[in-house]
Amino acid sequence: MATMASRMPVALACEALTKPWNVMRVFQSDGYIGRVPEHYKKFYWEWKVAPKTPVHYIPAPGNFERLPSGEVKPVQNVPILLKEPTELHKGIWGGEAIIKGFVKKKPTKRRVPRYWIPTIKMSVVYSEILDRYMRLHVTERTLTLIDQHYGFDSYILNTPPADLMSELALKLRREMLLALIRETLYPDNPSKKQQILEKYKEHIIPEEEAEWFGLTLKEAGIKQKTIEDDANTPQPLKHAFRAEFIEYLKNKKEDQEKEEQEKEEKVSLSQTSWLSRVNPFAKKSEDS
Repeated sequence: MATMASRMPVALACEALTKPWNVMRVFQSDGYIGRVPEHYKKFYWEWKVAPKTPVHYIPAPGNFERLPSGEVKPVQNVPILLKEPTELHKGIWGGEAIIKGFVKKKPTKRRVPRYWIPTIKMSVVYSEILDRYMRLHVTERTLTLIDQHYGFDSYILNTPPADLMSELALKLRREMLLALIRETLYPDNPSKKQQILEKYKEHIIPEEEAEWFGLTLKEAGIKQKTIEDDANTPQPLKHAFRAEFIEYLKNKKEDQEKEEQEKEEKVSLSQTSWLSRVNPFAKKSEDS
């Protein structure tokens, strides 16, 4: 039986281990999604594929466990499958979601399906980067995590995308990152602005990455299409001729200034040499 290593090229196997986002099936198409930047592929992998922090179960410690019978078995912490409804992406649930399972009330009865839904409440949070109060649908765990991070902004910026889960949380994080990068926060309060920039300076990333962060696949495809359409849009030749002519005038002006400067230097040198010939004390001062 052929192994996976024999079926998969070595370079592709190494890339699958070091950069698994590049081998995701969704990015293997020839469309716009297949040509998105690599940093967006990494973000999408961290959002949809990376392991989440256990919330609905307690993982068993260690790699092996000994049963009462003395048999040793490997520990298997299988994550519980979560259902993400549309309402989850309109709030911030702190890593919680809906769980579907079965309940058997009596041994003689058939099991029946059951859904476990987290308790959602409306709460007001404050973002000091955006300087804005927001009414959001959150869970009790979300409020606990905000307290543990000592603020809503620290919770949003420090939590991995896989644990945020919500599109709303990722959109807020993108807005915070762009505000830090472009320094558009607190335009009327420079001291507060510098304080916030110094506090969150470790989260500042390149602006191009921040613009792609938090986008869904559909939004990323539209953005890539817009970029390619703008790059391939034919430009009138008059714009190119105008740019070349302006550059020509700039270079010509610089050359004229350089020539005038050289002429002035030559004139000053000639005047200096003429005065040295007329001045009878110039030779004596040079000899001394």
